[in-house]
Amino acid sequence: MNNAKSALPKLPYFAEDTSEAVVNSRMGENVNPRLRQVAEVLVKHLHAAVKEIEPTHEEWFAAIKFLTETGQMCNEWRQEYILLSDILGVSMLVDSINHRRPSGATPNTILGPFYVENAPKYELGHNICLDQKGEPLVVRGQVRDIAGRVIEGAKVDVWQTNDDGFYDVQQPGVQPEANLRGVFSTAADGTYWFKSVKPRFYPIPADGPVGKLLLNLGRHPNRAAHLHFIVSAPGYDTVITHIFTPDCPYLEEDAVFGVKQDLVADFKKIDDPIEAEAIGLNEPFWLVDWDFVLAPQKS
Repeated sequence: MNNAKSALPKLPYFAEDTSEAVVNSRMGENVNPRLRQVAEVLVKHLHAAVKEIEPTHEEWFAAIKFLTETGQMCNEWRQEYILLSDILGVSMLVDSINHRRPSGATPNTILGPFYVENAPKYELGHNICLDQKGEPLVVRGQVRDIAGRVIEGAKVDVWQTNDDGFYDVQQPGVQPEANLRGVFSTAADGTYWFKSVKPRFYPIPADGPVGKLLLNLGRHPNRAAHLHFIVSAPGYDTVITHIFTPDCPYLEEDAVFGVKQDLVADFKKIDDPIEAEAIGLNEPFWLVDWDFVLAPQKS
């Protein structure tokens, strides 16, 4: 059965007041229905924006130049178009639309460009900070489902920047390989814990056209301090998320709009030598208790 929507009656001549209809009418009869829907909506809103803005030729060519330079900045480790999507809030919007979950489930946020597959697997309690920089941090919690049942063997994949504000892949040869990355499995009671360092804010790459756009818009490039997590278990919807420090100066103005109120954690300063020694530390440390709640996988 052909589900393609019939093409609109062709409008042969261009006119300003019917411009979007003229363009959309040129599509053929056997266009994929989803492609037709997407193209029609994009043309409709693009033409509406141009009519509202009324750009000069010079302004329009400046926009084309910006998009060209954005593409020229893309390489294996740098995706400037994703960065553009991020700073416009589109990445978070798309993520939110695609990860609507039941009440009580841990909310998603964006993956970010520095995730690395197959990070080292560690026993619970391991310290993922290999460069020994920063204030010690202990993160612990439990993984449960929305009915409150603990999930044994859930995979907890974590990564973050070092105390200088860089991910290991941004500084090959400077940071140890797989610094501040690790994969853990929850115990029989659903618990997990590991040692790290307190995260700090850091700037997104701002040396390209997206950074220049932020500057021209009077915006800073800083991301609020956070740890990344991917938490997964068979039969459950995988959670890609962050937890954020409550004292970060950029918490309420994250450059890529990644902060959700439900993801701001409580970082407690522990200055108890006995408690520190019990977990293998010899100095004051930060403690975060953070549980993850997984929703059933959609069928």
